[in-house]
Amino acid sequence: MAQGLFTTGFSVAEVLQIQSKAKELLIEGKTAMAWGDSGSTVSKQFPMTVKEVLDECKYALRVLDPVTYGPRRNVAQSGVTGYLPL
Repeated sequence: MAQGLFTTGFSVAEVLQIQSKAKELLIEGKTAMAWGDSGSTVSKQFPMTVKEVLDECKYALRVLDPVTYGPRRNVAQSGVTGYLPL
């Protein structure tokens, strides 16, 4: 579930750029990379999973520009556990 990480301090253009990069990494299969040579190792990883980034981008776009990307969706859940007497 999105936390609204990209809703503050990011423009719509920046969120779209982040979304584009996440899609590119997903398509290329490069969400984590490692390289080693002569005992030294370098690794690079996207700071969040691609799914998290895409969820955050979708949420941020709805908050930043609801006319274009649709209004923010609120979800409510309730549940009952245990025995309910009749």
